[in-house]
Amino acid sequence: MRDFGDFTPEYTDYTTASVAILPVPYDGTSTWIKGADKGPEALLEASFNLEFYDIETNTEVYRRGITTLNPVTENTSPEAMSIAVEKQIEKLIADGKFPVLIGGEHSVSIGAFRAMGKHYGEDLSIVQFDAHSDMRDEYEGSTHNHACVMARALEVTRSITQVGIRSSDSSELKNINPERIFHAYKIKEQKGWENEVAAQLKEKVYITIDLDVLDPAYLPSTGTPEPDGLTYRDLIRTIQAIAKEHTIVGLDVVELCPNPAAKASDFLAAKLIYQILSIIFNLQSITH
Repeated sequence: MRDFGDFTPEYTDYTTASVAILPVPYDGTSTWIKGADKGPEALLEASFNLEFYDIETNTEVYRRGITTLNPVTENTSPEAMSIAVEKQIEKLIADGKFPVLIGGEHSVSIGAFRAMGKHYGEDLSIVQFDAHSDMRDEYEGSTHNHACVMARALEVTRSITQVGIRSSDSSELKNINPERIFHAYKIKEQKGWENEVAAQLKEKVYITIDLDVLDPAYLPSTGTPEPDGLTYRDLIRTIQAIAKEHTIVGLDVVELCPNPAAKASDFLAAKLIYQILSIIFNLQSITH
């Protein structure tokens, strides 16, 4: 699997890099369109075609160092995969890296949640950008199904905020805090909701982005698309609001299901990661 970006070796050396990209090409529990296991490779391929100067922040974040790790290949079960991811993220935290997990379907995030919870404890919030609430206790016989990922997050922290949700099952309602969910249809009709999201969070924030949070007009290449989603600018504006008030400590981008005949979704996913890193590290430079 290739690296993120076509950077020279001085910017990809693990020992000096600030950011570590961890691909997890797992697609063991997806329930409609298969192919999320091809997502990391497609995203990394698209990343070679980015412009690495970010206009909004006037920065080149790759100069902080972005290294790409070998993929997590454990696929015997979602539970075993989650353990493998957890160990990798724990090591990245210990080594002082900013971890970026790329999936794969959403169950890959469970191990990252647990590693973050071990390290940050009660100071941790998790923000979920997603079309689906993913709060089932179990689905199709597994507690680690992609439809259960946020129920597993609740075992790590109760400080969970859900953004862009527009699909839920009634069985999930007991796990959903109505004061911490920003349904897509409501936020489309109000202003300032991004600041309301940020106001709910603790100091340390982990962000999990299921790409189906975006409207299919922006990103059709995902396994379970839902209409009436967020725009790319909605997503970036909310990340900016969070980063201004809190310390973002990790990130995952999941559920890219690439279509070889339509590369725009792959490019969007790569651009999204790079732009979020630009936002985070630019603010760090300003405040330190």
